[in-house]
Amino acid sequence: MDIRLELGGLLLVALGAVACVDPDDKASNVHDLRVLGMAVERPELMAPTCEFTAEALEVFTEQVTFRALLVDPAGEGRSLDYALWACADPEDTICEDASQRLLLAEGTTTAGELALPIRPGATVLPDGSLLLDKVRQADPYQGYGGLRMPLVLNVRAGGEAIFAMKRMVFSCPAVPGMEANQQPVLQGLTVEGAAWDDGALPTLTGKGTFVVRANDVSALEESYVVPGLRKEAVSLKEAWTITWHATLGEFTPEETGSADFNGQPGRHRTEWEPPEKGAVAQEVTFWAVVRDGRGGSSWLIRKARWTP
Repeated sequence: MDIRLELGGLLLVALGAVACVDPDDKASNVHDLRVLGMAVERPELMAPTCEFTAEALEVFTEQVTFRALLVDPAGEGRSLDYALWACADPEDTICEDASQRLLLAEGTTTAGELALPIRPGATVLPDGSLLLDKVRQADPYQGYGGLRMPLVLNVRAGGEAIFAMKRMVFSCPAVPGMEANQQPVLQGLTVEGAAWDDGALPTLTGKGTFVVRANDVSALEESYVVPGLRKEAVSLKEAWTITWHATLGEFTPEETGSADFNGQPGRHRTEWEPPEKGAVAQEVTFWAVVRDGRGGSSWLIRKARWTP
């Protein structure tokens, strides 16, 4: 049995003991092994020209850093085995087709941020063909508007196994004004109106809800250009989304931001609510994972001391 979830653009596939998942389980309440976020630094490799030249290939084969936010609250620091694959078919959510995939990295780690140097654009399949060219062949637009190579991370521990997929973006300036995407980075958080700095441990007391906000990022949301169907330049603007997670309680809403039907960006304000009963005073870990909708992502980690 498997469960496939699309959370903020990050596809998660959980295998193993999934029959025990409560149907009322909240995504913002983290109590088991999960991949909360994946990012590539840089989020987009843009060649200087759309001609298939040595200069363009040099950009596409550059080394980048792959990052994954691994959380395992109940694991007590156990070892996690991982394997990172690149494959050609965007519908192959676990890179199952051995003829169309390549292993980029594997090893053992623990919960936290996994960082791996990779060169997915330089990967060559056993038949001698470039994986990126297979991605182009699988694309109905043959790369017009960019190529998105699936990167699939498999994490295993004990009887648990999860898959998480992120698409890495390769592009070229198909129309005037196109520029490579920049990583979205949050500018800080507040809790109950007070700055919530990295390393701080504020005390939250009581059973009520606590307001959490992300500092204003509107000035950082990029305006960008994409090619239209008639090969014209189409101007758009990012509307970042943030997914909120904690080791205790839950967030409402669990995702903030994005844009409404009129194109107006939403506010990054949410409320954290501890359990109504049964929980004791403890240190709680919180995660805010931001995505720009174009392949860029990053996260902040905060802690607080909660007492009933």
